[in-house]
Amino acid sequence: MRIIPVIDLKGGHVVRAFRGERASYAPIVTPLAVGSAPEAIVAGFLRLFAFDTIYIADLDAIERCGDHSAAIEALARSFPQIGFWVDNGAESEPEGSRSIAAPGPRAFRLANLFPVIGSESLARNVAPDLSREARSILSLDFRGDEFLGPPALLDDPRLWPPRLIAMTLARVGAFAGPDVALLSSLARRAPGREIYAAGGLRDARDLEALQRIGVAGVLVASALHDGRLSAQELRRAM
Repeated sequence: MRIIPVIDLKGGHVVRAFRGERASYAPIVTPLAVGSAPEAIVAGFLRLFAFDTIYIADLDAIERCGDHSAAIEALARSFPQIGFWVDNGAESEPEGSRSIAAPGPRAFRLANLFPVIGSESLARNVAPDLSREARSILSLDFRGDEFLGPPALLDDPRLWPPRLIAMTLARVGAFAGPDVALLSSLARRAPGREIYAAGGLRDARDLEALQRIGVAGVLVASALHDGRLSAQELRRAM
């Protein structure tokens, strides 16, 4: 199982996410690092464990009130051994690749940046065919039982790329446990694809439960910052 740390960027800081209530997110306080600067948090994750992938949510870009493209490019250059999955509100892989760094063509040379296409950022009446976008990751975003995005995208697995995130926003940072029923359903509907859980992870027992249903990996932040997963447990799961 792959364990992928998460950093949420807002106003130049890594912030602590809770239930998708973005207006209340504040700069993170963590024993893994001093301060809330992105590079300090990434370095703190790597002192805990040799992760090879980190997920970034550029919340300002998602909400169309700015972006952290320069900071994300700096992370990619400072940590070339890390693959960064970046959700910056992009609506397709080419747009996502171009908007990570300016000017656009330069971004395509950053091989460790991978666009995440969040369904919440897509037009409600347009369901793009992402099945051939091998570098991109589709995030199927949910708030409670509501799917955020074009209904046709959720209904038709033929449109999905090889890697999927099931993002349950109401569980983020709340230690409510992963949505096992949703994840099991997606795994059944998308055989051969990699499914990644996001939201609710509490501890190593949840990792074991996700492994049993065939989930490929999990996005996690709060459980790392709060010490709910030890380095030994991470090694065992990975």
